Amino acid sequence: MKAAKRIALFGIGGSAYVGLELLYRGYSHISMFGAGGLCFLLIGQLRKLPVSKPARVGCGAGIITAVELVTGLLVNQDYQVWDYRGQPGNFLGQICPMFTALWVPVAAAAMGLYSWADAGLDKLIGRLPPKKREA
Repeated sequence: MKAAKRIALFGIGGSAYVGLELLYRGYSHISMFGAGGLCFLLIGQLRKLPVSKPARVGCGAGIITAVELVTGLLVNQDYQVWDYRGQPGNFLGQICPMFTALWVPVAAAAMGLYSWADAGLDKLIGRLPPKKREA
């Protein structure tokens, strides 16, 4: 069941990320679903860190920025998915400080959504009948 739960959480994170892009830009790219799902799973693990919530949120923003950079280097080589080359402080046109700052509240929201979804999936899984064993 752990794999199914991770897949569900990945899907929630990917869908949320694409949804944010649709609200902000009016379009998205399939790679953003993967990036969002990965970010969501990684951000969910931050709650295990023995540090303050603001520190976890800052780490979450860093995770999103790092995943955006890697995703950009892999799929955005022609800058057709996004292009930050005109933004101050950009790195290779893939990431920039303005969006890293924007990821702070996004990371905080993702942490809340992850906790809610994780608990909800645990309740749902707990209500499922036990799997019958083959004799």
